[in-house]
Amino acid sequence: MHYEPTQAFALAMDEADELSRFRQRFYFPRHEGKDVLYFCGNSLGLQPEGVMAALTREVQHWREHGVEGHFRGEMPWMDYHKFLLPQTAHIAGAQEQEVVVMNTLTTNLHLMMVSFYRPNRDRFKIIMEAGAFPSDQYAVESQVRWHGFAPEEAIVEVTPRPGEDTLRTEDILAAIATHGPQTALVMFGGVNYYTGQWYDMAAITEAGHRAGAMVGFDLAHAAGNVPLQLHDWNADFAVWCSYKYLNSGPGGPSGVFVHERHGANPQLLRFAGWWGHDEARRFLMEKGFHPMTGAAGWQLSNAQIFSFAAHKVSLDIFAEATMPALRAKSISLTGYLEYLIQQLHAEGNQFKIITPAEPAERGCQLSILTGPHGRELFNYLSHNGVICDWREPNVIRLAPTPLYNSYRDVYELSVLLRKSPNFVP
Repeated sequence: MHYEPTQAFALAMDEADELSRFRQRFYFPRHEGKDVLYFCGNSLGLQPEGVMAALTREVQHWREHGVEGHFRGEMPWMDYHKFLLPQTAHIAGAQEQEVVVMNTLTTNLHLMMVSFYRPNRDRFKIIMEAGAFPSDQYAVESQVRWHGFAPEEAIVEVTPRPGEDTLRTEDILAAIATHGPQTALVMFGGVNYYTGQWYDMAAITEAGHRAGAMVGFDLAHAAGNVPLQLHDWNADFAVWCSYKYLNSGPGGPSGVFVHERHGANPQLLRFAGWWGHDEARRFLMEKGFHPMTGAAGWQLSNAQIFSFAAHKVSLDIFAEATMPALRAKSISLTGYLEYLIQQLHAEGNQFKIITPAEPAERGCQLSILTGPHGRELFNYLSHNGVICDWREPNVIRLAPTPLYNSYRDVYELSVLLRKSPNFVP
């Protein structure tokens, strides 16, 4: 696409943007009397319009009905997780029975590993990317130790080649092939939190299965960001949070995908809870766990209604906008930010993008390697009404989110970068 470094170009792109109407349905923090430039949807998404009304509705429902709120009204609490299934399946590229919203992200990762990391003395390794988000590292390490293995022997981390910032798919596949006979689980992030690299999830899944391993993904930075086809890719499981690109509030609930072949297997070991028990028999209060079919069979407890209500508001917006349309804008909007930053870099500034240049290998996040004065640059942006994200040692993460960011936002960010004390023409 042909870009231009002008405000007129940015305004024309916004005028032609069919998704621009969704921007008005989000609340922006304010700085010195105007909306901030918000590029932090990869950390916490903005509040959608309608969240307060949804929460108030459920509080009123509780006031009016007490415990009977579980069974009364248009959305009785007993079935609340079902009201999120179509939208969640759309986000995940899954069948409705393959997804469920429950708990929080790392809790669900542990629950999935209980079922899908079943090591023995021959197969005990977990293959993952080096530099995964710390929660994933801690969860994997603790699971390995729980089963009596040493992390330094059981965990295989795939690292970039010397002088490179991201992983090559062929190196990931080679690691799976090399360690395959001893591998019980391949567990990658869908999009790496630090570099913004979107891994080839289909290829990783195929290679893992060919090696005889289970394959799962942490999609914290992928869900609502990139188009997913978890069912068709044949992943065994996936987990994700909802407070980043899915805009469902701090500590928002987590999503889970379990492929139908596993969801139809009641003998698959899991940590069981009342809400995962056959709903037709749930209130018989009998011994003997009989899981519901599908991902719902991994539920432990009844829904956190207030957080689910906020989550539903955002999911409904995604269903209206659709992931294909959001992806198309994401490619264009992120490409515009890349174009403007590359112009600054070409003029002698240390703004190296470490996120892959190929759109098929990234979502809407660009990670900028800033040089020795990166922290001062980040502080400058913050003091001028830009909310973005700093990651040690010297990366600024910028996420032009297609639901609520505009081309004008991106252009104005480039203007501030050019005016920064660090700019060297």
